Amino acid sequence: MRKLLSITIEAAILAGGEIMKVYDKDFEVQLKSDSSPITVADKNANKIINFFLEKTAIPIISEENEQLDFEKRKNWDTCWMVDPLDGTKEFVKRNGEFTVNIALIEKNKPILGVIYVPVTKTLYYGIVAEGKAYKIVLNSHKYSNEIIDKSIEIKPANNSKDTIKIVGSRSHKSKETSKYMHDLEKQGNKIELISVGSSLKFCTVAEGNATLYPRFAPTMEWDTAAGHAICNAVGLSVKQTDSNEELKYNKSNLLNPFFIVN
Repeated sequence: MRKLLSITIEAAILAGGEIMKVYDKDFEVQLKSDSSPITVADKNANKIINFFLEKTAIPIISEENEQLDFEKRKNWDTCWMVDPLDGTKEFVKRNGEFTVNIALIEKNKPILGVIYVPVTKTLYYGIVAEGKAYKIVLNSHKYSNEIIDKSIEIKPANNSKDTIKIVGSRSHKSKETSKYMHDLEKQGNKIELISVGSSLKFCTVAEGNATLYPRFAPTMEWDTAAGHAICNAVGLSVKQTDSNEELKYNKSNLLNPFFIVN
């Protein structure tokens, strides 16, 4: 697992470096068939990540790869789940809140997750079986063996505090989220909303800067898998609102149901 972690971290960091080469220049924004934006940064980062992950001989599901039919995927015991640039809308807005997401899925569950924030050079990662997740701020978009040794363990907040800090999407607000917060207030809770883009929302809860993350808007499996792994590694759950079960991966439909992280 440590070898796979090193490969994943190096892929994420170098992909982040490629993203920043585009971020610092003028770039064209195109629309995919679902009207979501894509840039050359998404494509370049995806090439880097595929280059590294293909060496593992583990199949890859990436937002920017051609999506295979479930008939071809259903017997995969293990696969990679990748979003080479999560938060393209934040990237286009140039607000810095976008990430590189890579997760390893085993039997429909995330077991390893890496999230890299290119603008701040901040790396988050977690191994679920070890029950720990970590964070480190790098000096450059370069990989070294010292990264893992120098990383600092992160832990979620103590939920006994008076104020419930809810992290929400900066670009995907919903009426259901507003109702969820209003219901908590009616129960006598003090609510503070923290708006953050991309999978940084998972990291914000995992490192204790927010209490929970309710998601009542569409997400795909590659949006959540890495953050899910990191949150599970620190003892948090990522449960569907309709069944109270953890999100599952490599489903026939890669669209996630609504969920809550706490």
